Amino acid sequence: QVQLVESGGGLVQPGGSLTLSCAASGSTLTIYRIGWFRQGPGHEREAVSCINGGDSRTHYADSAKGRFTISIDKTKNTVFLQMNNLKAEDTAVYYCATDLLYVCGSRRIPEIWGQGTLVTVSS
Repeated sequence: QVQLVESGGGLVQPGGSLTLSCAASGSTLTIYRIGWFRQGPGHEREAVSCINGGDSRTHYADSAKGRFTISIDKTKNTVFLQMNNLKAEDTAVYYCATDLLYVCGSRRIPEIWGQGTLVTVSS
C-alpha cells in the first residue's frame, strides 16, 4: 500500500508562493489519482486539486484555478502543488491523499492520507 509524506509548508506573505511536495513510497503513483486537500482554521476540509498519476490530467477547485498548479514527477514518485499569489484564506493544513478507488472530481474521500503540512499566509 502506498504511503504519503507531505513537505514544503511554511510562513509566506500575501502574494507569495510556495511549492508543496507529496512523496510516495510503497507503490508507484502512476496507478493512482492523487488529491491535494486542505483544512483551514474553522473550516471544513476541502479538495484543492487532483492529478491522474498515469496520464497527468488535472482537476482544480474554483479557489485554486489560475493560482495553483499540480504536477507529478514520475521518476521521483512525487506530486507537487505550486501555489502562487497566496492569500490569507489559503492558510490551512494541506494534505495529499489517494487510494485505488479515488477519482479526481469525485466526492469520495480517499482512504490513504499523509500527515499534512501547514501553510500560513500572513504579513
